[in-house]
Amino acid sequence: MPILRFWQETGQADAVPVSYEFLDNITVLAAARAAGVLVESPCNGAGTCGKCKVRIPALSRSALHSLDGCRHTLTTEEVSQGIFLGCMTEIQAQSVSSADSFIDIFIIERQDTTNVQILSQGRQLDIALDPLIRKQYIPGATMTEVLSGPLLLGTEPGDSTGVSHGLVVDIGTTTLVAALFDLTTGSELASVSALNPQSLHAQDVLSRIKLGATAEGLSALHTDIISAINSLIGQLTHDTAISPNTIYEVVFSGNTCMLHLAMAADPASLGKYPYTPLLWGDSYHAASEVGLAAAPFAQLYLPPVMSAYVGADITAGILAADLSNLKGTTLFVDIGTNGEMALAVNGRLSVTSTAAGPAFEGMNIACGMRAAPGAIEKFTVEPGGTVMLKTIADSPATGICGSGLLDIVGELVRTKIINKTGKFAGLETNAAHPLQQRLQKENGKTAFAIHQSVYLSQKDIRQVQLAKGAIRAGIECLLNANSLVPADVDRVFIAGSFGFHLNADSLINIGMLPNQFQDKISFLGNTAKTGGQALLLNQGTRQAVAALIKKVAVVELATYSDFDKTFVSCLNF
Repeated sequence: MPILRFWQETGQADAVPVSYEFLDNITVLAAARAAGVLVESPCNGAGTCGKCKVRIPALSRSALHSLDGCRHTLTTEEVSQGIFLGCMTEIQAQSVSSADSFIDIFIIERQDTTNVQILSQGRQLDIALDPLIRKQYIPGATMTEVLSGPLLLGTEPGDSTGVSHGLVVDIGTTTLVAALFDLTTGSELASVSALNPQSLHAQDVLSRIKLGATAEGLSALHTDIISAINSLIGQLTHDTAISPNTIYEVVFSGNTCMLHLAMAADPASLGKYPYTPLLWGDSYHAASEVGLAAAPFAQLYLPPVMSAYVGADITAGILAADLSNLKGTTLFVDIGTNGEMALAVNGRLSVTSTAAGPAFEGMNIACGMRAAPGAIEKFTVEPGGTVMLKTIADSPATGICGSGLLDIVGELVRTKIINKTGKFAGLETNAAHPLQQRLQKENGKTAFAIHQSVYLSQKDIRQVQLAKGAIRAGIECLLNANSLVPADVDRVFIAGSFGFHLNADSLINIGMLPNQFQDKISFLGNTAKTGGQALLLNQGTRQAVAALIKKVAVVELATYSDFDKTFVSCLNF
């Protein structure tokens, strides 16, 4: 039987492969997953991201078959080096001869995910300390009762009333943030963050729903996220020298899909009409039910969600931004792979969401990368055409993260190197501009050179247009559903880790936000975490926000009559 041998492309002579025996035809990516080998594939094998690159020596290529449907192009140099896309390369068992029973596949070393820039702070709501978790000592029994309101969760020997902790976990589509709190004082003891490991298999919400709709996929995604959260808990308890057995409550803040995957609930219904969640939140569960490393009787609280695509992260954001108590008209936008937004008109709330895709995370971009050292995060064009750029950690530029991407496109639109339709302006219209010399050929197509091997392609611009067009169309439809126009908006809140690093001028330059929002924009940071903090530390906020969410009007863009027309009109710069 043919055996695949997966090697990490590390150059180490003593490397040991992972072997996998197969019988039927299978893609390299599927075989790697079956063998437990991690191959980064954020598009979930759709052939669009180009991240699942593997190198296959000539002696192992006789059984290879390229599948149709790939929308990512390998360079001529990559092809000459024997590089293939794992998701689009099938190994046909019947073509393997007995002499070639071993097929070697080298996994090209993926981007370091340990130093991703993740924001853990955001606007906080001023609340009184009144947690649902409380303790009372029973002298006669020499024990302490741990209570959730009137409900007895468990008991501990002796008097432990002075020790009580809670945890908030912001489960983002791309990132995770966990914060540990002292429930006796309300103080935040520590916070840690990491990449959501699910993004290595499926980057955006829709592809994650598709993967999670299978038993194997759901098991893998659930195991990945709980393992990652437990790892964060381990870091927190180590750094603060507390026992995880003193964590009595955990609050999960995340979009609806992320909550389903964290709870091992089938997300299939989120991907098909009428888009009905299995979990609506405002519910309590045993933390042990999902395998969290907390007290044996700890409870897990899920905040209420509003729809399949407007989840507990926006519930937390509405709470942190105090939207229901603001006078006038406020637009709240969480920019990411799933662009969620809320509109508050004198406290009356309506919400919607739009699929922006993974471009803002640097995915589907030729030189795209996550927000890690070496990523270009700021880009400006000075008078005279001088280019100024800043990379994360001031490391040598190796790629472009989401904020840098929007800066680059915004500046090139402003300087008319990119025209309103998204094409690079021709020499005949802009020949005198000093930036024209940066237009070059990459793989036979025009691209804008940024720094050495880092460039912006025409395809990259299209990805930005699709993403920003989706966000802008969502804003326009939400306003229209409330009989408002952009000029009626008094203030704009941009939430989320990604949003915090954006430049307001770039958002307006590319048309993601209308010109009427100039000087009205504020960046709130990670409100999913700080809203979750309010829910953890004050039980009254749970009842208040649950009652508020029941009154929220949900605008479903999937059935909104003018969405397609609006989306097309929002594509131009």
